[in-house]
Amino acid sequence: MYMRLRLFMGFICLGTALMACSDDTDAVITPPIQKELIKAADVSFLPEIRSTGTIFYNAQQQAADVLDILKQAGCNTIRLRLWHTPTSAASSLAEVSTFASEAKSKGFKIWLTLHYSDTWADPGVQTKPAAWRQASFTVLSDSVYQYTRKVVRILSPDYIQIGNEINGGMLWPEGAIANRQSFVTLLKQGVQAVRDTKADAKIMIHYAGTDADWFYSILRSQAVSYDIIALSYYPRWHTKILNELNTALLSLSVANNKDIILAETAYPFTLGWKDWTNNLIGESGHLLTNYPATPQGQKDFMLQIKSMMVEAPKGIGFAYWAPEWIAYRGERATNGSAWENMALFDFDHKVLPAMDVFND
Repeated sequence: MYMRLRLFMGFICLGTALMACSDDTDAVITPPIQKELIKAADVSFLPEIRSTGTIFYNAQQQAADVLDILKQAGCNTIRLRLWHTPTSAASSLAEVSTFASEAKSKGFKIWLTLHYSDTWADPGVQTKPAAWRQASFTVLSDSVYQYTRKVVRILSPDYIQIGNEINGGMLWPEGAIANRQSFVTLLKQGVQAVRDTKADAKIMIHYAGTDADWFYSILRSQAVSYDIIALSYYPRWHTKILNELNTALLSLSVANNKDIILAETAYPFTLGWKDWTNNLIGESGHLLTNYPATPQGQKDFMLQIKSMMVEAPKGIGFAYWAPEWIAYRGERATNGSAWENMALFDFDHKVLPAMDVFND
């Protein structure tokens, strides 16, 4: 009950100058918590979307680039995924390097997510790059070190994830979590490469969900060096009880003495669709109670997430995943966006109210 009350008061007080605790004119007035947060957006689809000539509109209903819209809104960090040798330019080192340079020129910090794969890596799949498929474990381990060092040297990120949603390990089968020592060895090789190349880069270890005590206890017992616990949180796949998320933020950061961040989160503004690609979030059962799939519901959800990160003593921020992934391939595309109802732009490509979450 105490935690729920504290969360509620934090949400009400966030962004106000002062808040009286009672109607008594002599009551003590408590200032809201002030904290500099990482307010990030993962816009890894943007280079491809730009290539189609898609137009976005800012809060003034003027055509504008997504990076400029995010900057105006108060976003301060751009999160980018990197694939080893993808089949197209998307998320390649060349594309990410060019895009990261542009983002830096606009004043953003760079948060790099190393998938250690040629395509998506997540809890269900961690496929090794084709170039490493036949390598012995010794060669694989060295490849992780050399590759990580190379990309850090080229991209010079402010924050870097060693793996993406590595609940089950990375670089399967050798680096599967069941092969604990091999997994830890590969993870440490990535970490060491960052420490040797850019000592001031903050290293994140990323887990999808809130049931993560067992995972980070392994890292603790194996003396893995990292700086930030990074969690994904989506109500459909994780808990639908927000207080469980809050408890995880507190318990994980205390048990491991680490800063903690939500590396991925998002919420729908509608359960409708714009193209013929099936949406990942599209049913009422995917939602939280009291947070409808409306523009205001999306905004309220994100403000609550932000409030939690402010209230958590070691909470340092959040990243909104794919705010730009609209239905950019046309209304009849079956290979378009599975996320257009989760974007921060409506079906007419206009900024939604939830963009305000980046504002201080």
